[in-house]
Amino acid sequence: MKFRISKITDLLKYQGKRKILVLVLSLLWLLALSWLGFLWNLGSVGLVDETEPLFAEAARQMTVTGDWITPYFNGQTRFDKPPLIYWLMAIAYHAIGVNSLAVRLPSALAAIALTCLGFYTINYCTQPETIKNSEQEFSYLTEDKPTNNRPFSLISLYTAWMGSALIALNPETLAWGRTGVSDMLLTGCMCSALFAFFIGYVKEEENRKNREEIEKEKVKNLPLSPWYLAFYILIALAILAKGPIGIVLPVIIIVSFTLYLGNSREIWQEMRPQIGILIILVIALPWFILVTLANGQDYINSFFGYHNFQRFTQVVNRHAAPWYFYFLVVLVGFAPWSIYLPGAIAHLKFWQRRYWCRQPRKAQLGLFALFWFVCIFGFFTVAVTKLPSYVLPLMPAAAILVTLLWSKIISIKKAEIGINQKSFPLYITISFIVNVIFLLVLAGVIFYSFNWLGKDPAMPNFDRIFRESGLGVTGGWLWIITAAMVTMLIWLRQESGILTVNLIGLAAFIIFVITPVYNLVDEHRQLPLRQLANTAVQEKLPGEELIMVGFPKPSLVFYTQQPVTYYRMEKDVIKYIQTSQNKAPASVLILGQPKKFTQMSLQPNQYQILDDKGAYQLLRVPKQAFKNIDLKSR
Repeated sequence: MKFRISKITDLLKYQGKRKILVLVLSLLWLLALSWLGFLWNLGSVGLVDETEPLFAEAARQMTVTGDWITPYFNGQTRFDKPPLIYWLMAIAYHAIGVNSLAVRLPSALAAIALTCLGFYTINYCTQPETIKNSEQEFSYLTEDKPTNNRPFSLISLYTAWMGSALIALNPETLAWGRTGVSDMLLTGCMCSALFAFFIGYVKEEENRKNREEIEKEKVKNLPLSPWYLAFYILIALAILAKGPIGIVLPVIIIVSFTLYLGNSREIWQEMRPQIGILIILVIALPWFILVTLANGQDYINSFFGYHNFQRFTQVVNRHAAPWYFYFLVVLVGFAPWSIYLPGAIAHLKFWQRRYWCRQPRKAQLGLFALFWFVCIFGFFTVAVTKLPSYVLPLMPAAAILVTLLWSKIISIKKAEIGINQKSFPLYITISFIVNVIFLLVLAGVIFYSFNWLGKDPAMPNFDRIFRESGLGVTGGWLWIITAAMVTMLIWLRQESGILTVNLIGLAAFIIFVITPVYNLVDEHRQLPLRQLANTAVQEKLPGEELIMVGFPKPSLVFYTQQPVTYYRMEKDVIKYIQTSQNKAPASVLILGQPKKFTQMSLQPNQYQILDDKGAYQLLRVPKQAFKNIDLKSR
C-alpha cells in the first residue's frame, strides 16, 4: 500500500511538471504561429486596392464625423457590411494611429483567436483522461523497457499543435488574416462560435453523471453552459461582422449534425435557445434598428436586398463562376493540406450512422467538422455569386479533418513498430503519392508564373520585374526540395513525418517568397498611388477638385483624406468638367494613366505634370482646356 501511495505521489508530481512544460511549449507554439502567419510585417506595406481601402476609409470617417451608425465612403453611404469591422478599425486608429497596421489588426487578431480556440478544442477532444493511462505512461518512464514499446501518449498534443498550424497556415487564412476587410472577422467570430458550441456539447455530456443525481425538476433550472453562452455572443458578433450569414450557416451546421445523430431534442434543451435568441437580439439588433431609422428604405434595399438576397440568387458585380469553382478554391486555398481531404473524409466512414451514434461526444469532433465543411461548401456552391473568400469559414473544419487523419496515421506507425507489414489503407498511400505530384506541379507553376503576370495595368512590367527578382526560381526550388523530402520519407517508411515536412516547406515559402513578393507588388502597384496622393495633398489649391479617370483606386481617398471624384470613361470626365467651367477654381487635378489624357484630346501644352509615378501621372488642367472638346464624336 505504501509503495502504491508513493508511486501515485510521484506520478502527480510528474504530471504537474509535465503540464507546466506542455503549457509553456503550447504557448510558444501558438505565439510562433501567430507571429509568422498574421503579425510579421503586417503593416509594412500599404493598403491594397480595391476593397481594403473602402473599409479603412469608412472606419476613418467614423472617427472624423462621430457617426458610428452609418458608414460612409467618399461622401456616400456604404451599406455593404455591418459596422463591427469599422468599429474595431476605428478603435485601432485611436490606439496606434491611422495606418495600414491598424486597418489589418482586427483581421489578424480574429485569425489568432480562431487558431488558439481551435488548438484548445482539438487538444481537449483528443487528450487522454484517466489516471490509469497516465500511470501507465509514468511506469514506462520509470521502468527499464525498450523505447520502441513505450505508448505514444503525446499523440494528442502533437495533434493539437499540427491542427492549429493547419488552421493558421493555409493560403486562404493567411491572405484574409492579413487583409483589412470583414471576411476574416466573420470567420473568426462564426468559427469560434462553432468551436464554443462543440466544447459546450462535450462538456454537457461529461456533466451528465452529476446531473443524473439531481431531480428532474431542478435539471431544467440549471444555468446555461458558459460555452453555449459564448456561442450565442460570438454568433451575435458574427452578425455584426457580415450580416445574417453569421447565424444562418451555424444553424444549418448544428441542425444537420444533431439530426444525423438523432439527439436534436436533447441538444435543444441543453442550449436553451430562448436565452440565446435574447442574447443575440440584445447585442446585434440595436444597430440594425438605428441604421434603419437613420437611412430608411435605402439601407434595407441595399443591405438585405442587394448584398444578401441578390448575392445568393443572382450574379452580383460580375462574380460568376462554374459549379466546380469551390473545388478549385479549396484545392489551392488549403494547399498543400487539401491533398489529404478526400482521404480524411473517407477515413471518417460517415455513412456508419449507428457507429457514430454510439460514440461519446468528444469522439464526434471529426463528424462535426465534416458537417461544418460540407454545409458551407454546399451553401456557397448553390449561391449564384461566387468569390474565393466565401468559403474561408470552412478552412478550420478542413484543418480538423486532415489533422485527425494524421493522428490516425501516427497511431498506425506507432502500433506497427516491430511489425514488418504495411498497414496504411490504400487511400492514404495514394494521398502520399499525390502529395509529391502536387508539390512538383506547384513548383513548375511557380517557375513559370511570370508568364501569367503583367496583366495589371497598374504595373504593366511586373512580369519582367518578378523574373529579375529570382523569387519564382526560389519558390520553385523550395517546393522541389519539399517534394524530395516527402519522397524520401515514403521510401524510408517514415510517413508520419510528411505533414511536418510540408509545414516546414510552407513556412519557408512564406518567409522567402510570399513576403518578398508582397513587398514587390506594393512597391510597383500601390506605392506610386500613395506618393501621388501625397503630392496631391501638397499641391492642391483651395477648392480644387481631385479627379481620377480609369479604374477607381479607393486608396486615393484614404491617403489624401479628401473626397475624390471617380470616372471610368474619359467622356464622362469631359462632360463633368464642361458643366462646371464657371465654378471656381479655374483648374482641376486629374490622376490617371497617360493614355487616358491622350484619349481626352489634351495637348501637352494644356496641362502641368505635377508628378509621375509608376503607371500614373498627376496633372493640373485648366477647365478651359475642355471647353472646345466635342463629346458627340466620342
